Amino acid sequence: MDEKLKFLIGYLLDDMPEHKEAAKNIPDPEILLRALMNVRTPGKSLSPEFFRIQDEYLSLLRERKGVVDAMSLPEVLPRISLWQGDITRLRADAIVNAANSLMLGCFIPCHRCIDNAIHSAAGLQLRDECNELMTAQGHEEPIGRAKITKGWNLPASHVIHTVGPYVGDELTEEHCRQLEGCYRSCLECAEGNGLRSIAFCCISTGEFHFPNEIAAKIAVRTVRDFLTTNDTISRVIFNVFKDYDYELYVKELKGNE
Repeated sequence: MDEKLKFLIGYLLDDMPEHKEAAKNIPDPEILLRALMNVRTPGKSLSPEFFRIQDEYLSLLRERKGVVDAMSLPEVLPRISLWQGDITRLRADAIVNAANSLMLGCFIPCHRCIDNAIHSAAGLQLRDECNELMTAQGHEEPIGRAKITKGWNLPASHVIHTVGPYVGDELTEEHCRQLEGCYRSCLECAEGNGLRSIAFCCISTGEFHFPNEIAAKIAVRTVRDFLTTNDTISRVIFNVFKDYDYELYVKELKGNE
């Protein structure tokens, strides 16, 4: 892995020499590589050798973290599972990314958001594919819609990207309708693409400040309503990372037994 890291870091620093000085302050090569991947502008061509070695390196990271089969998770309610952990470990037909309106991933080096985590684990092909979609669209992504891409180096086959509402000073009914739209759009996207399993993150509850408890209620209600009239999707996974969110979802799901 050391040789792969050395090659990838050297390649990206040659491609982005403006970051060479700052790179000297990041001694950990794994963190440095992730930071360089995070700041890279999409659309610039990279060599087939770079992608081959990047994919080999990310495959090793994937094996080190361990892959979790979404369909093996126990059901809390019929066709619904709850799992606490890193969403980039899940093998599902799709995982959901809480994106921003540019839909290109997070450009803040090693930022602790799910957008950054997913793009970092998927590889630079994901940002390039998103860039192609957004260039063709010609405008920023509206709140509450969904777009699907490949999963690239993720265990998940696809990523469904959605932009949730940003809550400023006060939560409004419009925010709630928009968040419901995110969940519904992702489910419709999965159904339209013949996907059988989808894992949701806690959309909008991090950097976008949507109240966690209300978000959990909206998520569970929207998913349950959708599944009552849909038999294409056989498993929905609510993925949480924090203990607080896990407790909220346990409470909400038990309340719907």
